[in-house]
Amino acid sequence: MDFNDQLRRYFGSDDPTTITPAGLEAGIERMRVDFGMETDKPRRFALWTLLHMFGAAPDLDVAFKDPADRDAARDFMDMMDKAAGA
Repeated sequence: MDFNDQLRRYFGSDDPTTITPAGLEAGIERMRVDFGMETDKPRRFALWTLLHMFGAAPDLDVAFKDPADRDAARDFMDMMDKAAGA
């Protein structure tokens, strides 16, 4: 999954500064629907990370049945925190 492709798919633009609040809300809702329907583990994880970056990801115990997937998600969150200087 290419990040810019996903931005265009869900928000109609690959420039986050041009996404309106209504567009953001609608795009996140479409992502949540796709996340709930996705059965491919890598695609599902990629959607979860994108939702996480927008502050809209479901809790790990809801999002991932497999403990290894939850651990990978925690690692991703830690990595994002470090990148943000937290």
